[in-house]
Amino acid sequence: MKITLNVNGQQHMVAVDPETPLLFVLNDELGLRGPRFGCGMAQCGACTIIMSGQAVRSCVMPVSAVGEDEVTTLEGLGTPEKPHPIQQAFIEEGATQFGFCLSGVMLTAKVALDVKPDASDEEIRDALGGVLCRCFAHIRMLRAIRKYAEARRS
Repeated sequence: MKITLNVNGQQHMVAVDPETPLLFVLNDELGLRGPRFGCGMAQCGACTIIMSGQAVRSCVMPVSAVGEDEVTTLEGLGTPEKPHPIQQAFIEEGATQFGFCLSGVMLTAKVALDVKPDASDEEIRDALGGVLCRCFAHIRMLRAIRKYAEARRS
């Protein structure tokens, strides 16, 4: 079946089974590497994307469920030449290590701050509670997220 997807500001037509997880379409058909396969059960956050203003786990979402909604992956936030402010904050704070969890951390934090720009550190930690990360860069990540939040308010 041919399905049209709006991903990172561009339309893509893919010929896939409608029940194929969106993650596999993003990775295999569109070549996007931001969302990653972690657990396959929507529990780790590595596959996170933004859709309809929500952080969504793409590993369990059938591609047919996307409809006309815009999908934003980590790659869709900014470019290497002009990173999104949250990406820039992570760069400045040295808040990345392996990068496997970055889609989950950055996109979940962005959505949380889009919804509540003045979120407390505790609220940010709660939002990130479902994102698994083994980097041991949590303090730097929280510093970067706070830096992004403060810059948004300025």
